[in-house]
Parts: sequence; structure tokens; C-alpha cells
Amino acid sequence: MLSRWLTAVAVALLFVSAALAAPPAHIVVTLLGTGNPRPDDRRFGPAILVEADEERILIDAGRGATIRLFSIGRAPLLSGITAVLLTHLHSDHTVGLPDLWLTGWIFGRRAPLAVYGPAGTRTLTEHLTQAYAFDVHMRRDVDERLPATGADFDAHDVTPGVVFARHGVTVTAFAVDHGPVTPAYGYRIEHGGRVVVFSGDTRYSAAVAAAARGADLLVHEVLSPEVERRLSAMRDPAQIERVIAHHTTPEEAGRLFADAKPRLAVYSHIVPSPARPADLVPPTRRAYKGPLVVGTDLMRIDVGPRIVISQRR
Repeated sequence: MLSRWLTAVAVALLFVSAALAAPPAHIVVTLLGTGNPRPDDRRFGPAILVEADEERILIDAGRGATIRLFSIGRAPLLSGITAVLLTHLHSDHTVGLPDLWLTGWIFGRRAPLAVYGPAGTRTLTEHLTQAYAFDVHMRRDVDERLPATGADFDAHDVTPGVVFARHGVTVTAFAVDHGPVTPAYGYRIEHGGRVVVFSGDTRYSAAVAAAARGADLLVHEVLSPEVERRLSAMRDPAQIERVIAHHTTPEEAGRLFADAKPRLAVYSHIVPSPARPADLVPPTRRAYKGPLVVGTDLMRIDVGPRIVISQRR
């Protein structure tokens, strides 16, 4: 009887020591591109890399996403993206998708590229497959003889709710308010008790605050109306106001952050690109006094027991 008890205790201690030895879960978020439709070599198009366990998730594929991925991870990262999450189908969020798809294949991806997004995502990938049929045929059947499956898409039109759960990582889509641009989604990613949330393009939305309440990290878009009006003086004023109405001002973001109370709030998809921290932070501080960072391209955010910000090169 005593030997059985001792055995049970020993087994229990093994489980406890294994749990204590296991490193705490963490998520690495890299802002690959923090810009918008305006071409800017300082702020590439919207794209964010999320690394959690075996998952390498790309949120949006804006202009230059492939260049950024190659610069920080070379071929293994470029070919190793496990999922692309599209927040919506505006061109500045999708123009880098064919580059990622084909260049990732050229550099070694053997599996179809998994893409998740709002209604229209599957149609987008079908049309890309048609548009690049010549290139695929040459590389697959004639010249390099690349693996055929790497030239495929695994595309999914998703609705709000759990997108997938695997390797201890759960991705959930939620609807946001991008004005007449609908559907548009934000995403919440959970791993080992860590939570990171991405607003996508949206004006002030209670859905973002609800999804991000108590999160470790909230990455949110922002638009400075004053800078947008000043830099866009030659454009139709009515068009400028429509653009402003589809996005979140710093004051509005401050109210949302104060409600959600993330461990860290970060601005990305900054409109217009020349907007400086001095244009964004003081208005935010009218309502929010917590941790806040204005994102830059290649900013790395390690989300664990501590949140550590560094710059990838």
C-alpha cells in the first residue's frame, strides 16, 4: 500500500516539475507594415506577423509584406506562413497576397497557402490563380518543376466566430465598423493564456473594446483628422471627410483603450503616414493614461509575463 502511495506521489511530482520546467507561453508580434494606401518607403502596407507555437500567422498582406518577411526570416519564414487572415478586401490589405503566395512557393512552400477572410476571399484567390496561370504552369510543369500543391490556395470565407483552433492557438474573427466597407473583421488570437487583438480597419467600435478587454496587446488603427486635412488639401473635401468617417481618431481610440484596458495599446495602419507621435499621443491621452506605443515598421513585441518591445532588422 505504501509503495503504491509513493509511486503516485512520484508521478505527481514528475507532472509538477514538468509543468514548472515548461517555459511560459508567449506570442511574438511583428509590425511588418504600419502604413496605408499611400506608398511610403518608411511605412509599408498593412501587414502583421504573429508567431505562436507552430503557427506563423500573417494578418493582412499589404504592399511589401513579402520583402519584410524575407528581411527578418529569409526563406524559412517566407515559405512557412501557416495562415493569412484578411481583415477586409481593400487593395492596400491584399495587394501583397499574390507576391506572398508565389514567392513563398518559389522559396520552398509545398502546401497550399491557407487564407481566411470575409466573403469574397475565395473568389479573390480563384481570380489570382487565373491571373497567374502562365507563371504557375511554367514553374510547375515546364521549368523549375516546383511542387504542384504549393501553387494552390486553401481559401475560406469566414463569419464572426472561431476561425480555427490548433497547436494551442485559437483565432477568432469579430465584425468591426468600417463604414460602408462590409464585411470587415478584427481578429483575437489566444495562446497559453496570452491574448492579442487586432482591430483591422474600423471607426470607433464597441466590438473591438469587447474583444480586447483585458488583452495583453491591442493593435489598433488610427487616423489624424488634422494631418489628413492638411496633407490632402488638393483633394475633394467631401472625399477627405468620408475617409475620416471610416476610421478611428486618436481621441476615439483613447476612449476605447480606457474601456478595454489592454496591457499595451499599439497604433498601426497610421493615416496619413507622416502623422507623428506628437499628432497621435496627446489626443489619445485625454481619455487614456495606460501604456501606448506608436508602431513602426519591423517593431517586434514579445508578449509574455513581460511585454518587451524591440526593433527587428
